[in-house]
Amino acid sequence: MTSPSLDVPSTARHASVLVEARHVSQSYHKDSAVDLLVLDDVDLTLNAGEIVGLLGRSGSGKSTLLRILAGLLAPSSGEVFWKNEPLAGPADGVAMVFQSFALFPWMTVEENVALGLEAKGITGEERDRLVENAIELIGLGGYENAWPKELSGGMQQRVGLARALVVQPDLLLMDEPFSALDVLTAENLRTDLVELWSEKKLPVQAMLVVTHNIEEAVLICDRIMIFSSNPGRIAHVLAVPFAHPRDRKILRSVSLWTTSMP
Repeated sequence: MTSPSLDVPSTARHASVLVEARHVSQSYHKDSAVDLLVLDDVDLTLNAGEIVGLLGRSGSGKSTLLRILAGLLAPSSGEVFWKNEPLAGPADGVAMVFQSFALFPWMTVEENVALGLEAKGITGEERDRLVENAIELIGLGGYENAWPKELSGGMQQRVGLARALVVQPDLLLMDEPFSALDVLTAENLRTDLVELWSEKKLPVQAMLVVTHNIEEAVLICDRIMIFSSNPGRIAHVLAVPFAHPRDRKILRSVSLWTTSMP
């Protein structure tokens, strides 16, 4: 995949802590019943220069934790720090890619990608340049004026990725970004994303990926945090000792990891 890079800051990927969760718990009140505990005493540190995976069963609280780290949801207890400062709202420098494509059907590809820039007050030639670069980077050149309904699922998710990357976030959060795609489309998009990361073309310092796919986590991530369920806790943390790009044959070397799933 040959694409131009966005303006990657010179300070990108230095060894520093981007986000940290300390003793984070989340519960929801249920009428006439005991509160539902979704997350229990979660500690997490994410450093610049790494891709981390949150691996666990559906319903284990991974997506809830992702929203807490983004500052979109306040935890019931515990603290979240963004660049060593307490987080008390949406973090500046975080972008998210959702499982659903979440595109506005009445907007073209270019208009969907530009949404974040317009919210930040970036307009005119600067807006056009950043949008064009993001669209080319993610492999959507020539589709700027297409409507979402005219695109395949894989291309719609590429629009979602371009929309997140165009604001040049420090941290990219991805909530099962490939799970709604067919196997081959997901594999192509996953491969392209890792290739761009390896070539330092992505304007991000780190990525946090929610998944319930063990193979996907091993192929993408540098560290994998395995979630237990009911309530969600980090049961194990595993380092992946393989450089990118990774051959699928390495999965044989880590097949025993599946037995670590709580």
